[in-house]
Amino acid sequence: MKRLIPLILLAVIVSSCGSTSQITRESQYAAMYNDMPVTILVMPPINNTTNVEAKDLLYTSISRPLAEAGYYVISPLLAMDILKAESAYDAEMFIDKPLTLFREYFGADAVVFSQIDDWTKRGFGIDTKIRYIIKSATSGEILFDRSCDLYLDLQQNSGGSSALSQLIDLAVSAISTAATDHIVAARKANYFIFRDIPRGKYDPQYLQDKEVMAEKKDVKMTVK
Repeated sequence: MKRLIPLILLAVIVSSCGSTSQITRESQYAAMYNDMPVTILVMPPINNTTNVEAKDLLYTSISRPLAEAGYYVISPLLAMDILKAESAYDAEMFIDKPLTLFREYFGADAVVFSQIDDWTKRGFGIDTKIRYIIKSATSGEILFDRSCDLYLDLQQNSGGSSALSQLIDLAVSAISTAATDHIVAARKANYFIFRDIPRGKYDPQYLQDKEVMAEKKDVKMTVK
């Protein structure tokens, strides 16, 4: 009997650990399911880096994964014109304030904020660190909150390890980075964040994905 007690305790511990690690989308994003936003407004990112282009690069790529997840996303171009006209282009002014104004102006149910904390060229790639927050335009409650620490590896595989091939890799990587890969980094960060968002009203899985296992709230990875 004494030998059985430790085994029973061990089984209970293992069982409890297994159950707590399996978190569903309904558990992790309960506020999102309760609020059920349909129309979403994407605010210009808050840029905490010295890379002045990062704000526009990220802003132009946030809407697509949200639309693909079944949400009606207000046109970024239209939103940008109105926000600038109303001197509301800086999202820092609104992230901690009531958002009912955006419901009145745009008919938005929720507002997306993003905060760029890192966007730098490092070695053969790009480091990005971004936090994404979706808040209810009615209550101001946080509905969705995830961060992405992503390194986009741009190193080319030239098929050799000689000094010459390494120089070729470096040159190709530099050219590639200067051209389009900052946009690729933004798209990949957005993809990995919003692929776990509960599906919106215009997706066949709307309210049918509650039992899907949720991903970690903080994403950290290296991708090519």
